Amino acid sequence: SYTEKENTMSDHSKALVLRHDQDGISTLTLNRPQQFNALSDAMLAALTSQLQAIAEDNSVRVVIIKANGRAFCGGHDLKEMRANSEQAALADLFSRCGNMMQMLQALPQPVIASVHAVATAAGCQLVAACDLAVASSNAKFAVSGINLGLFCSTPAVALSRNLNPKHALAMLLSGDFIDAPTAERYGLVNQVVEPQALDAAVQALAEKIAAKLPNAVRMGKQLFYRQLNQPLDVAYQMASETITCNFLAADTLEGVDAFIEKRKPNWHKA
Repeated sequence: SYTEKENTMSDHSKALVLRHDQDGISTLTLNRPQQFNALSDAMLAALTSQLQAIAEDNSVRVVIIKANGRAFCGGHDLKEMRANSEQAALADLFSRCGNMMQMLQALPQPVIASVHAVATAAGCQLVAACDLAVASSNAKFAVSGINLGLFCSTPAVALSRNLNPKHALAMLLSGDFIDAPTAERYGLVNQVVEPQALDAAVQALAEKIAAKLPNAVRMGKQLFYRQLNQPLDVAYQMASETITCNFLAADTLEGVDAFIEKRKPNWHKA
């Protein structure tokens, strides 16, 4: 089945983030290539709007975030920020960006970053905020604000939750780029593939997840993030409650019965 979702935003915002849905997989493409897909006010608004729509769309099982052009995402639009550098405006910008990043984890569906090229500052943060990430061997990553005298404080939140603290802080304090294999070793991305294999690798991962029982995936993703920073006993209590509810769901019981009976489950399409 194939459907094309129409955006409800203005034509200008609509062009900034393209949405394509097919077989339960929604692909969002950052489409500001001449500006390295910098997260301008309009880009943030477009991406937030798309994520809000997807959160309420039960037909979507998995989300892919990719980009057009020579960069995945170059971070915030510094020219736009400098043109409106009042404290209130900047605080609002970073707050809205932080809210968008948190939406990625709050989204019921898993989100995969498909990183074909450079991801810097808030662009690197975007990769870290996604649940999973696959990178081309050409991709490079940096949080280079420190080179301008600006510590990447908001990207530090996502990086410190993905990477070993010493790796994260080394990136934040040096501003140096790391290559894709190093990003994989640090835990920023799950897999590195050759450039020509990127789309296929991301699609294969998305299809594998989309084939799972949606309710189990949604409950599992929510539990994963809820328990992360809890004490061990609280985390196990949360997990026990979740897995009990999960097991007793009708489709899960059908899955268990199918396993016992050595047949394919007859799951309802959620």
